[in-house]
Amino acid sequence: MNDGQYWTDRPEVASRPSEVDLLLPDVDLRLATDRGVFSADRVDRGTRYLLLEGPPLPTGAVDLLDLGCGYGPIACTLATRCPDARVWAVDVNERARDLCRANAEAAGLANVAVAAPDEVPEEIQVASLWSNPPIRIGKAALHDLLERWLDRLAPDGTAHLVVQRHLGADSLARWMDDQGWSTTRRASRKGYRLLDVAARKAQREDVR
Repeated sequence: MNDGQYWTDRPEVASRPSEVDLLLPDVDLRLATDRGVFSADRVDRGTRYLLLEGPPLPTGAVDLLDLGCGYGPIACTLATRCPDARVWAVDVNERARDLCRANAEAAGLANVAVAAPDEVPEEIQVASLWSNPPIRIGKAALHDLLERWLDRLAPDGTAHLVVQRHLGADSLARWMDDQGWSTTRRASRKGYRLLDVAARKAQREDVR
């Protein structure tokens, strides 16, 4: 599959449904997948690393966000771990959204809200954003994407990203830091970086 297919609204590649297993110490799910979505043949190694090594989730009735949800491994995991939260599963890809919605329903996760980017209400501020971001869309488009969604963090909110080192994890971390999102490296393994990103200082000062 052409990598570019998965970040389009409607993938042109023909559908070929399949399933993959997501097995973590606290989560065991069988997820429907299809061609035209990210990592359709298995849960991506970076995604799995993020879910294994990411930080504890906020508690209570907070809003969480899975940016670029695909068929939903992150969203479904967050919803399982934090049942009182509302998990926004956001993706431009219509096929991915349909799969994520079906996977959440099959797992009995009523707290997953699947949405296209423009469908998330403007007033929503998220306590925690998790993402395996689409690096291959290009630097300018990636920066625009992150700027849009990192500014949706609540004043004390944080984002948690997994990025391959050879695809520019370190330069992306520097860019976010330079833009005012304080960025630290949580961990590194087998060519992946886990990055923790704090809300911009201006966002934090808005509540003072």
